[in-house]
Amino acid sequence: MAGGLPDGRVAIAACQRVTGIVQRREFILENTRLLPVPLVPEISLYVAHEAVPLWQKTEEQLGEMGLPPPFWAFAWVGGQALARYILDNPDIVCGKKVLDLASGSGLVGIAAMMAGAGVVTAADIDGFALAAIRLNAKTNNVVVAVCGDDLLDGVPPDVEVIVVGDLCYEKLLAERLMSWLKIAVERGICVLIGDPGRSYLPQDSLVSCASYDVPVTRDLEDTEIKNSQVWRLA
Repeated sequence: MAGGLPDGRVAIAACQRVTGIVQRREFILENTRLLPVPLVPEISLYVAHEAVPLWQKTEEQLGEMGLPPPFWAFAWVGGQALARYILDNPDIVCGKKVLDLASGSGLVGIAAMMAGAGVVTAADIDGFALAAIRLNAKTNNVVVAVCGDDLLDGVPPDVEVIVVGDLCYEKLLAERLMSWLKIAVERGICVLIGDPGRSYLPQDSLVSCASYDVPVTRDLEDTEIKNSQVWRLA
């Protein structure tokens, strides 16, 4: 029991506080600002000024504590590097089917569409991320499909390129991700990873494609400039 209601009814009431695309979109517009991405100024995103206050507001809106950080509200270092690399090397995605895995804000998927990709699907299991992707794609005048499924539970989809920005920050997630991506490579899919040297990135099977010094905020990282690599999974 909580607040005089059975646990099931509490969960339903919490979910009803923020439901659907419209409510999440309004929350994003109220709590973020539209700004150009530092390393990719061709793209503007709705981003948060500070991480912790937005995180707390998200938990308050949903009536639930212990939620994951609002990854969708920031242009992470690995994603910026990967987006820059794709825009500078459009042949990688031009005319192809692209999956932006754990898309967050949609930055890398948007870059792929701007570089001439045929179809881009941005996948993320966070409902707020899906709303942010739709909003950011529209703002940048591109069309990006969204997917809320946990794709790591199945086989890699029928695409030609998979892009992953900054996802190796937890050990178990990184292991699960890399196993899935290796299957993708075996199926002939090009896999590109943007990563600033997170602890759980296994570099033994990666080939470096490019290196960038990315402006960041100390609210997210321990420095104002952080180097990030773009890797191809061999």
